[in-house]
Parts: sequence; C-alpha cells; structure tokens
Amino acid sequence: MALEIERKFLVTNESYRTDAFRSDRIVQGYLCRQNGNSVRVRIRDGKGILTIKGPSMNGGLSRYEWEKEITLAEAEELLLLCNDGQIEKRRYLVKCGKHVYEVDEFYGDNQGLVVAEIELDNEEENFEKPAFLGKEVTGDKKYYNSHLTRFPYKYWSNE
Repeated sequence: MALEIERKFLVTNESYRTDAFRSDRIVQGYLCRQNGNSVRVRIRDGKGILTIKGPSMNGGLSRYEWEKEITLAEAEELLLLCNDGQIEKRRYLVKCGKHVYEVDEFYGDNQGLVVAEIELDNEEENFEKPAFLGKEVTGDKKYYNSHLTRFPYKYWSNE
C-alpha cells in the first residue's frame, strides 16, 4: 500500500485549460465510506479503476491508497452499486516545475467547483504554484469527492 501525500487548492481562473497537456472525463462513485475509509470505482479514459483509501492523516495531507485496474465492464457494473450518486468531472493535467497538477472541473450537481491537487514525495516538499491556484483547502472534508456525492456543491451557501 502506498502513502499518498497531496495538497488541494481552489482554482481562481481558467488558465489551467490552455496550460494542460491532457484532459480526461471521469465518472466515479463510492461503494463504501466508513470511519474515514473509502472504496471507490472510477472510469477514466475508457478504463476502470478500483481504489481503496484509508483515513486522512496529518490534517488531510496524507492517507494510504491502493489502486487496481479493472475492466471497463466491471467498473460499469460496480458503478450501479454505488450509493449517494456519482461524481462527474473533467481532469486537466498541468505541468508546473517538476510536478503535475490535477485540476478537476466538476459537472452535474457540483457544477462550478474547480479544485487543483498536487501529489508530493514528502510533506515538507517545496513546489511551484501556478497563477490559477487560490485558497488552500487541504484537509477540508467538504472538498473530498466522497463528500461531494452526499453534499453537492450546488447546495452550499456562501461559496
């Protein structure tokens, strides 16, 4: 099992679209969420992925993550078992310095929300910040995809 270390930010402008070297449409749902653990199924670029994540540690900066590619047919079947809806988004990959930001532009009930994440090798690692980065929301559970299926962005107030 690998330790995932990432920081998350709100996005303030659309420059990530022209800076991106790739983008993919993603559909995902959650089979289980309990005590900070989650089991997620995702379809991205015509491939299925099953992911198990442990609870967040260090203020949301890190968590254990295990992923396995599954067939597209398996992913489509598992999505039918997901409760509380699905997440639909387009992910843009943007290189900045030695890192790649994943910028998620949400659709459906989460339309209008755009979040950028960067994966790091360690919690103290320095990284360049592109112009589209806004407020850091690392560890704020309301921005977790698993939370967005139950409490979509369109119902938030004061955002």
